[in-house]
Amino acid sequence: MKKTVVSLATGLVIAGAFSTTASAAEYNVQTGDSLWKIADKYEVSVDQLKELNQLDSDLIFPNQKLTIDKETNQTDSYTVQKGDSLSKIAGKFNISVGELKSWNSLNSDLIVIGQQLAVTGGAVTETAPVKQEAAQTEAPKQEAPKQEEKQEAPAQTEQKAEPAKEAAAPAKEEKAATSTSQEATKELSVSATAYTGQCEGCSGVTATGIDLNANPNAKVIAVDPSVIPLGSKVWVEGYGEAIAGDTGGAIKGNKIDVHVPDQGTALNWGRKTVTVKVLD
Repeated sequence: MKKTVVSLATGLVIAGAFSTTASAAEYNVQTGDSLWKIADKYEVSVDQLKELNQLDSDLIFPNQKLTIDKETNQTDSYTVQKGDSLSKIAGKFNISVGELKSWNSLNSDLIVIGQQLAVTGGAVTETAPVKQEAAQTEAPKQEAPKQEEKQEAPAQTEQKAEPAKEAAAPAKEEKAATSTSQEATKELSVSATAYTGQCEGCSGVTATGIDLNANPNAKVIAVDPSVIPLGSKVWVEGYGEAIAGDTGGAIKGNKIDVHVPDQGTALNWGRKTVTVKVLD
């Protein structure tokens, strides 16, 4: 099915973080191309293409050069601020709490102000733990006076309380994962984007014949059939149980698209790494 792939290309600039620069790429328009085809091929939105190339309409011409992406700052680390929790930081960077804990070798949800956290898998280096230990070592020196200890004690209590509240919803997901793990025949980590059948030029019918426009709340994912067989019943972290009922030109290898009712919901989903369990 022809569909819109929506991804978020945001450059987050956070205090205390360091970044690397990625250069822009260009595409030479071919005969028969459309903004929708190019957006689907490069996994960006039509609005992003139009904004990057200052286009006032969807009209493009053969041999026209289009900028596909712009220079962005990719944040590799984050400095913990007062009031932060692992779930809040994970939400800022569209990653899971489990990934944050794994990348930073955390055994609990406790974090401290000034602590450096890696927020991408590639940012985990030998120097990261050194920065974290330094922050934890210096913290007692600053809190040594009794008055400072009294003042900072409530701040640590607030940090513990917030993750407890926010962890309520993920706890349900963990129970669901436990209940399906015994039945799972395959488990893998994938890059997940979201799409909707209600878009210009979309048929709304999946590769297996599901009419998404007639069933806007249908739980369907697009897959690479060589990785997840079409027709399989699956469980997707943060999405729930669904049917592998569609395919896509950009869905190759460990990638999936989750179907959502509208484009706004797709934009809110963005791109994230999730766990998928094939149930049958």
